Amino acid sequence: MVAAAVALSAAATVAVAPNAAATDRSAVWERLAACESSGNWDANTGNGYYGGLQFNRSTWSAYGGGEFSYYPHHASRGEQIAIAERLRAARGDYGAWPACARKLGLPR
Repeated sequence: MVAAAVALSAAATVAVAPNAAATDRSAVWERLAACESSGNWDANTGNGYYGGLQFNRSTWSAYGGGEFSYYPHHASRGEQIAIAERLRAARGDYGAWPACARKLGLPR
């Protein structure tokens, strides 16, 4: 009975782990957006950068943002994060957001 409980507990931990990792990633993007745009996922201040993570149009387009919308600030939070994750994966770090990455202690 104890072995079954341990196995069940281990299975539950494995099942939760991917969601925990997604939550951790989401928290990083929330912190980054708070720094970049005060957390405004609809930001368009006229400076050439858009959305919560302040993409410029060419970067947004280069990483597939056009799948979602022409401008980043017209895309959902989740869509903006999906493109940000592609950009981060391609670079291997958060260097596309240099000032905020430095401020938040993220790899750049």
